[in-house]
Amino acid sequence: MAAFGSVFMPEMAMARFDGTAWGQSAIASSDSISLHPGAHVLHYASTCFEGLKAFRHEDGSVAIFRMDKNIARMQQSSELLSLPTFDAKLLSQMIIDIVRHYAADVPTPPGSMYIRPTHIGTEPAIGKAATPTLTSMLYVLLSPVGDYFAGGSRGLRLLMEDNARCAPHMGMIKSGGNYASALFPTMQAKAKYQADQVLFCPNGDVQETGAANFLLIDGNEIITKALDASFLHGVTRDTILTLARDLGMKVSERELTVEELLERAAKPGTEAALSGTAAVLAPVGTLIHQGKEYKVGNGEPGSTTAKLRQTLNDIQWGKTADTHGWLTKI
Repeated sequence: MAAFGSVFMPEMAMARFDGTAWGQSAIASSDSISLHPGAHVLHYASTCFEGLKAFRHEDGSVAIFRMDKNIARMQQSSELLSLPTFDAKLLSQMIIDIVRHYAADVPTPPGSMYIRPTHIGTEPAIGKAATPTLTSMLYVLLSPVGDYFAGGSRGLRLLMEDNARCAPHMGMIKSGGNYASALFPTMQAKAKYQADQVLFCPNGDVQETGAANFLLIDGNEIITKALDASFLHGVTRDTILTLARDLGMKVSERELTVEELLERAAKPGTEAALSGTAAVLAPVGTLIHQGKEYKVGNGEPGSTTAKLRQTLNDIQWGKTADTHGWLTKI
């Protein structure tokens, strides 16, 4: 199977802001875009994106999961990056239009259609390092996908690092620069420790990996960092915590230190997981800290992680009632 996110549908939805107003969205070829070499995005990283999915249900219908939440986060990212503002209705219609256009190509579960809205600054101006772009482009790519982690159901290996994923005031922006800053330490961790991801723990504060939020599951309690500006406010994180409460679990959003994490991880029934649109809920089996390996519980994927993931999948796949109104039927 092709690597996750490497296959694209041949067309995308696109709209442009000319400095005064947004033009009409249109369906365009997805194989290329026209961009000046001096475009603001290429020099000053004026870009943000989202990741969400559409799912095929057993009756043949297609539904998009938590579209409104993703659009609101992208509006926030655009504002914090001083990109031109856009109306939620514009992006919502673009997403619906392109998913409807390729509804027949949405895979059956466990596959899905990954949706990648992207906003880039297009003004050709290399003298605007301290000034926002006046023009921009919104586009929505589609990519049929399977599982994000090729490792399947095995427990992931995380290297704990005493560094931040990105600048603290940039954490809740879903921007390419934040992902780029995590790439080098992640590649080093893979080469030296055969780690799958780096768990960033600046000053001993357990935060997130380069591409997912971190959740610790100790018995009937989920512990994860409380929302602040230093890390990404994951939509899947919010979903999992909501479902955990529905199942009667205790949810603790608070500071989690490296010391407490390793202490709790040593307990036999403890689990840990990474949450994200791509990863869904992936079990963590091993933590690597200061050259030493620590098993999380017994080191194998746990039953609570599997139950939460299945509960989420059942809603996404239309197998159980969508009591929170998270699905948008197209």
